[in-house]
Amino acid sequence: MSDTTASPSRFDRFFVTRPDNYDLDNKYTEAALERHKREGLELAVRARWIAMGFTAVLLVFLNPQWEMMWYHFILLLICANGWLIRRAGRVGQSRVELLLIFADLLIMTLGMIVPNPFSDDIRPLAMQYRFDNFQYFFIILAAGTLAYSWRTVIAMGSWTAAMWTVGWIIAWWIATPMPGLSERVAEALAGYPDVAELLDPNSFRPQLRIQQIVVFMMVAVTLGVSMRRLNRLLMTNAGLERERANLSRYFSPNVVDELSQNDEPLKQVRKENIAVLFIDIVGFTKYAAGRDPYEVIEVLRGFHARMEAEVFRHHGTLDKYLGDGLMATFGTPVPTPSDASNAVACARAMVAVIDRWNIERRRAGEPEIRVGIGVHFGAVVLGDIGANRLEFAVIGDAVNVAAKLEALTREFQAKVIVSDAVRGQLLEEGANATEAMAGFVQHENHAVRGVEAPMNVWVMKG
Repeated sequence: MSDTTASPSRFDRFFVTRPDNYDLDNKYTEAALERHKREGLELAVRARWIAMGFTAVLLVFLNPQWEMMWYHFILLLICANGWLIRRAGRVGQSRVELLLIFADLLIMTLGMIVPNPFSDDIRPLAMQYRFDNFQYFFIILAAGTLAYSWRTVIAMGSWTAAMWTVGWIIAWWIATPMPGLSERVAEALAGYPDVAELLDPNSFRPQLRIQQIVVFMMVAVTLGVSMRRLNRLLMTNAGLERERANLSRYFSPNVVDELSQNDEPLKQVRKENIAVLFIDIVGFTKYAAGRDPYEVIEVLRGFHARMEAEVFRHHGTLDKYLGDGLMATFGTPVPTPSDASNAVACARAMVAVIDRWNIERRRAGEPEIRVGIGVHFGAVVLGDIGANRLEFAVIGDAVNVAAKLEALTREFQAKVIVSDAVRGQLLEEGANATEAMAGFVQHENHAVRGVEAPMNVWVMKG
């Protein structure tokens, strides 16, 4: 059985305008290429217009005659073609774009080698090549590096070299030398044959034409190699952006920042005072019993999405999902001066989000979701655990106490319970403790299961 899968030909490498094989299914790569191409085209067109404007002024300065309007017309065509290239440009290979680029170079070539139809000056055709007009091709080539791939830049150099060579060879073949000029120059410079050949008006000086092409191709290839290195850097950055986005799906933004900015991002195992928050759906086991598993998963997804958004919005770290709940920390991986304030604000925001969600659920005929939240502030041990696959661990009594406070919400029929340590830290942080603790009622010396000594807790039933 023959293999019908298309495979790249071994000759594909010789098609210089073929685009590089990038993973365009990767949205970050595609977005990076699209952004690079669009910005590059904008810069290239603006650079072209500015360069052509300066060139038009320069031509008038060099030869202030009406006949220069012919060259201004050529410059105008190039500017208009640049606008068309910007409209046709896209990521990947575009035949229309390549055709317009080819037309660009053809307009330039014809404008330089075809005699000016508005000029009354009678001169040998070879004199058209004495004005060093070829150097203007470098403007188009340089502008091309702003928008095109390295293959296209080299293609531009190859097309220019081919058209310019064909142009001067045809001109040399059909040109009729003006009689007497060469002889008079040779007679005037008798004894200096090299100088006579250099100044001969009928000479096309093939050696110089070849030198122009060789130097131009060397520059085009050099720019192409530079563009290839730039494209690789662009793809590397797109890959890093994708990796960072993938990390953000599993870690909170502040952890991703630490991972991306430091060689040893989470540092050595250390002890810190942080705020710990636990949230759990009350009665979820009973809710899930007898329901379709897909419906249960969708409810959990909606719950987790809303809660993690509040954790991140309040500068917290999502430590882990716990089935129908989650654990978040405030002050990891690096403590801040407002960790307790952020934790309490997050708890209140979570309650508000659940209340709004329940309004939607009631309208849809779905049962309400009730949650319990526990918050504690205290000492924990932070650090990496594992060998090759590392996990950032938060261990300590503060974690256990926060979990017990969350379980205590069932006893009080409360939405949020925070420890007295949290309120004390609010005062130290300079926050408005009265406003932050609005709606909380203190219960002194309350026994908490799993905690040896009674605790002062603050309860918000809501």
